[in-house]
Amino acid sequence: HRARHRSTRINNGFMAKRENSFRDRVMKLTFTKMQGAGNDFIVIDGVTQSVALSTAQLRWLADRRRGVGCDQILLVTPPDDPDAAFRYHVFNADGSRAEQCGNGARCIGRFLREKRLTRQQELLLLTDGDTLALSLASDGRVFAGLAAPKFAPADIPFSAESVSAQYPIDVRGQSLSIGALSMGNPHAILVVDDCDSAPVSGLGPLLESHERFPDRVNVSFMQIQSRSEIKLRVYERGVGETEACGSGACASAIHGMELGLLDREVAVQLPGGKLTVSWQGGDERVWLGGPTATVFDGSIVMRG
Repeated sequence: HRARHRSTRINNGFMAKRENSFRDRVMKLTFTKMQGAGNDFIVIDGVTQSVALSTAQLRWLADRRRGVGCDQILLVTPPDDPDAAFRYHVFNADGSRAEQCGNGARCIGRFLREKRLTRQQELLLLTDGDTLALSLASDGRVFAGLAAPKFAPADIPFSAESVSAQYPIDVRGQSLSIGALSMGNPHAILVVDDCDSAPVSGLGPLLESHERFPDRVNVSFMQIQSRSEIKLRVYERGVGETEACGSGACASAIHGMELGLLDREVAVQLPGGKLTVSWQGGDERVWLGGPTATVFDGSIVMRG
């Protein structure tokens, strides 16, 4: 009898350890699903809740069949610089880090206002790269001010000897001409005659992982309709083709401006809706505007 009792105590202790270990690996996460011109996001408040997600958990959250589903996961946390209001983290659907996301930034602005995390009209956010400015208009519109574009190949990064408006590039024996620049993240732009019939699904992944882009690249297919309007489809790094891409819209418009084909303010028509891009050149910020919407609030149990 004593032996059985001792065995039971040992087993109960073992089960208690297992239960404690299980609880340690479980986290209830609250989130908000948002979209900007069809570019959809899971937005997470890391200011009022503690958040630590693994790459596998990020992938699971972004999975449209097994998780919540999104193009990118956005996390806002307290700043580690007194001059900024928040820090802004971006994760692609494959769990990789992204340095920048223009549409996501505008959604973050709406999120901060709706969750009453700020009362400021003008905000500065820290990112993995350059700082990001947000302007929250009284009518609910949000404008994101991205840092000025960078054209030096080393800053993109892109393998080329010197800066050029267009770069020749070979893709499986096919010779193409692309624009390349950084909006805090790398972009390649192809000017096409017809955006609707552009080989986005075929050429997009080949350029995304091209050896001349060591950190991979976002690939835009741009059709110029007039000096003030373009049509665009974007194959996003780590995501695939999306309904919209804010930084891709900025990069494409700037490429057209640098070629002398576009004015300083451009309407960008994407599959998910219309964005506006304005840039006065030089070191000025690039301002991105367009629609944002909160889809729903939710919570989910995350297991390690």
